[in-house]
Amino acid sequence: MSKAQSWWRGAVIYQIYPRSFLDTNGDGIGDLPGIVERLDYVASLGVDAIWISPFFKSPMADFGYDIADYRDVDPMFGTLADFDRLLEKAHSLGLKVMIDQVLSHTSIEHEWFRQSRESRDGDKADWYVWADARPDGTPPNNWLSIFGGVAWQWEPRRCQYFLHNFLASQPDLNFHHPAVQQAQLDNVKFWLDRGVDGFRLDAINFCFHDAQLRDNPPKPEHLRTGRGFSADNPYAFQYHHFNNTQPENLPFLERIRELLDRYPDVAALGEISSEDSLATMAEYVMPSRLHMGYSFELLTDDCTAAYVRETVERLEAQMVDGWPCWAISNHDVRRAVTRWSAATGDGDADDALARQLVALVCSLRGSVCLYQGEELGLTEAEVPYELLQDPYGIAFWPNFKGRDGCRTPMPWDGGEQAGFTEGEPWLPVADAHHPRSVAKQDVDPDSVLNAVRAFLRWRRAQPALVLGSITFLDTPEPVLAFLREHDGARVLAAFNLSSAAVTCTLPLDAPARPVEAPGVVAGRIEGGRIELPARGALFAALD
Repeated sequence: MSKAQSWWRGAVIYQIYPRSFLDTNGDGIGDLPGIVERLDYVASLGVDAIWISPFFKSPMADFGYDIADYRDVDPMFGTLADFDRLLEKAHSLGLKVMIDQVLSHTSIEHEWFRQSRESRDGDKADWYVWADARPDGTPPNNWLSIFGGVAWQWEPRRCQYFLHNFLASQPDLNFHHPAVQQAQLDNVKFWLDRGVDGFRLDAINFCFHDAQLRDNPPKPEHLRTGRGFSADNPYAFQYHHFNNTQPENLPFLERIRELLDRYPDVAALGEISSEDSLATMAEYVMPSRLHMGYSFELLTDDCTAAYVRETVERLEAQMVDGWPCWAISNHDVRRAVTRWSAATGDGDADDALARQLVALVCSLRGSVCLYQGEELGLTEAEVPYELLQDPYGIAFWPNFKGRDGCRTPMPWDGGEQAGFTEGEPWLPVADAHHPRSVAKQDVDPDSVLNAVRAFLRWRRAQPALVLGSITFLDTPEPVLAFLREHDGARVLAAFNLSSAAVTCTLPLDAPARPVEAPGVVAGRIEGGRIELPARGALFAALD
């Protein structure tokens, strides 16, 4: 199949967080039947695919990212029959279905771990990362957990420590063991045989660890930044050279790709978070490995035009024959409109910003992940400490409030619980989200929702934006401008990332004709001079 025919190239993938999408049985937690019930709405957005966060059997210590059974649906979400019905309905609407696969670790309640911890001699004895204590009883090295504290947990049954890069209830599998690799490939095959169109591979660079268990080196204080790893999280104190992103992972990715290539036009999207995520993405995403990759570079608080350009150009320089995927919002970070408005410090999270952010991320080269509620312009919810659910937020409160604020229920209508549930929701519906409900925005032609629908329909008909190359133009802050080119057609995209109007001159090599791109606050161009309103955007065709 040619590159142009692969559905995932340039696709807009809508991320559904099942717990917070729609509850159909009144228990306050979203479920698979709820997704089925709202697939017509998702299709109306003009997206190409859905990515469903984990719905597998789990004790829910990390809300499904701690899997106890890879091949079954947790009862709180429904049944395998519900998933099959979801798959059939999505395909009938022209939507591809991607599901999360958490390969690097399991739940402490997985049967594999139950067997592994019993003794050092059983069939599963070496399926997890076990290590003896140092002579003084302390852990075998200095590795740390992302969620705080040491990355080792003592297990009295074996009188050994086991590794956990995340929660202590999420033990890391030992991918140096061939049987572990095969078992996880078999789990992937189970869902391929069921008919899924692809996978989002969680923490895919964490599968292998340094077999020698070498200490991670310290990181200078001025470099302790990154995805939520502020100075109050000791995880930021180290270079994570040995607990993830090992060279042995590359042949395993090739085994994943070999499996996927046996099925017609399926795709793998890897989540990558390493010391140099862009370099790792370039290494992981290529014809023999993953189809796509995304990192956290545009999920940070750095929202300047220069940062966006530098990030994309740095990846483009390294990713010779790979395909990126960009996201500015998901279930792990503060909502984009809140982050960007706070970062610029010059305006509120208004509708113009919400429209612009969707247009911006959907204009970069690559595929796109849009997070549920992004099409409504939802802001980060304020969840009081006593209602927090996220163990990450509870551990680091109040400096870091965790991920609950981006995971609150989807507002469907103006009811007390916003049409999400008839019961008590697992997280409170944000008061600020009621005025942005789907029901209210659906009938408002000027709403963010209808702007996003119009823009995505228009984008789908622009091959340069879906498949084209990207070249940035020299512009002053706060203007971000670039050219997308495909089969001789060139499209200019320019964005004003501030809440004040700006004017500047672009270094164009040909006349530009404005193109009406629906759904954005449009700017003007005359010659090479552009005028952009606050949070405005301009699209033009170059002759």
